[in-house]
Amino acid sequence: MGFGDLKSPAGLKVLNAFLSDKSYIEGYVPSQADVAVFDAISSPPSTELCHALRWYNHIKSYQREKTSLPGVKRPLAQYGPSGVEDQTAAEAKDDDDDLDLFGSDEEEDEEAIRMKEERVAAYNAKKSKKPTLIAKSSILLDVKPWDDETDMAKLEECVRSIEMDGLLWGQSKLVPVGYGIKKLQISCVVEDDKVGTDSLEELITAFEDYVQSMDVAAFNKI
Repeated sequence: MGFGDLKSPAGLKVLNAFLSDKSYIEGYVPSQADVAVFDAISSPPSTELCHALRWYNHIKSYQREKTSLPGVKRPLAQYGPSGVEDQTAAEAKDDDDDLDLFGSDEEEDEEAIRMKEERVAAYNAKKSKKPTLIAKSSILLDVKPWDDETDMAKLEECVRSIEMDGLLWGQSKLVPVGYGIKKLQISCVVEDDKVGTDSLEELITAFEDYVQSMDVAAFNKI
């Protein structure tokens, strides 16, 4: 369990692989799990570790309010590829064992009935709610490299490695801008209350080895 030494290249590679399909260490919003792992890293990951670098830059933007992020900060060894879910499941099993040892059959039956009634009530309440209309926008971004020697395939890989709740990447193409230089033009659809162009610019330009600047070429409400 765990990432190992996050001050070493090996530990950062494990973290990069772990974040290849995740936005955060746990769940779908920044939490104390992200703070614990972030604090264990001595310097930003290299641009070759694009998933870890994308996550690092995103969590870095929460440093002022990191103490107010949800969750409880646990020891670093409790986070990592093996997940905390196994531990949680074991604790849940221990709780069940305690009930088997000390609870009566009658108490268990009453508790099971109460829990079933609560689940049915919660389901009915959720079903009765009308779906909320989610405001979305279609954005076309121009991402400019430093020069004609920039690896544009790697640049696009870095951009697409950015994952946020409410962000969906679309089609892309390379557009000539002169002197043999091409820019990456890439589209995305965002949920307005979750993703802004400012946060996208901050995350994209963080890949400073490849990206010189980012501009919004088009912005349309859906």
